[in-house]
Amino acid sequence: QVQLVESGGGLVQAGDSLRLSCAASGGTFSNYAMGWFRRAPGKEREFVAAISRSGGRTDSADSVKGRFTISRDNAKNTVYLQMNSLKPEDTAVYYCAGGRSRGSEIPKDFAYWGQGTQVTVSS
Repeated sequence: QVQLVESGGGLVQAGDSLRLSCAASGGTFSNYAMGWFRRAPGKEREFVAAISRSGGRTDSADSVKGRFTISRDNAKNTVYLQMNSLKPEDTAVYYCAGGRSRGSEIPKDFAYWGQGTQVTVSS
């Protein structure tokens, strides 16, 4: 069973940057592709970014391309989401997720989820 704990959220102004971290335990981290998702008030949860097991492949939503970067450090069992040029519409609870995968595959479904960290961007 993999446990995921997010950190790094907070209240920032539009144009600021934040880096979210997600620490994993309870499994072999390098066996899992990792992802970030978010849920804004009154909206469905949406995909933000994902990264393959080795970090060689990434994917991100069009809404964050060029502003957010996902990365991982398998030695530290941690995945990151660097968020730059934040906008008020990025306000949401951000969730880290993990899913077993093969090679550079990024799965469609993630079996393990963190509790989330709040990001609020003021205008």
